[in-house]
Amino acid sequence: MRDLTYFMSDLHLGAGYIADHREHELKVVNFLRSIEPRARRLILLGDILDYWWEYRDVVPRGYTRFFGELARLADNGVEIIWFKGNHDVWIFDYLPSEIGMTVHDGIMVTEMDGARFLMEHGDGVGRLPWTFRRLRSLFRCRVAQRMFAAIHPRWTVGFAHAWSSHSRKKGGYVSREGVGESLVEYASAYNENHPEAKVDYFIFGHLHVLMDRALADGARVVVLGDWISRFSYAVWDGKELTTHIYEDKI
Repeated sequence: MRDLTYFMSDLHLGAGYIADHREHELKVVNFLRSIEPRARRLILLGDILDYWWEYRDVVPRGYTRFFGELARLADNGVEIIWFKGNHDVWIFDYLPSEIGMTVHDGIMVTEMDGARFLMEHGDGVGRLPWTFRRLRSLFRCRVAQRMFAAIHPRWTVGFAHAWSSHSRKKGGYVSREGVGESLVEYASAYNENHPEAKVDYFIFGHLHVLMDRALADGARVVVLGDWISRFSYAVWDGKELTTHIYEDKI
């Protein structure tokens, strides 16, 4: 019986700071295989790949087993929604058409089983430094994308992974006390400003922390953690949202 919706984010497949890329990918694939019997939806909240760029006629190497498992889930009727993150923002038409999934950029508000959900990667809401806002806009600028696409991949791929590794070394993904407060403030303000359509569950990624916070009005803010050290995810069964840690026993 396919009755469950799964949420996961921040896998960062292919990241230079992951020691064994094959082992990391297989752990993700094993998880996807384990959820297949009951999965109705799989919602990927961004930064699934540490770097991805689709050129017009070619795509980057790697991720074969992961993409194959997503395609198998889609072929078996599982709805897959992939939110663009700040690392995999440059998904265009290849993955959606090849795998059979929906790619979404930005905020999505939707209902599932009578509950209202607001979902976003987490890098586009809350208090954001102006430098990050400008960088986020640059990544989505069509002119900048065309200019970047003109550079040979032998330089861009290495540069992207080096930038990601440098950000991590500087503490960009280190859990900090209070790191999710901006998202909690955003969620509280959103429900105050939308009394006619209050959200029950706010779900984000990006911060690499696992957090489940109740708001005063009964809504909940969930940050999904990551698949670098926590291997965490959330499940919606139609009545309750729960968070879990995956332990690969295969």
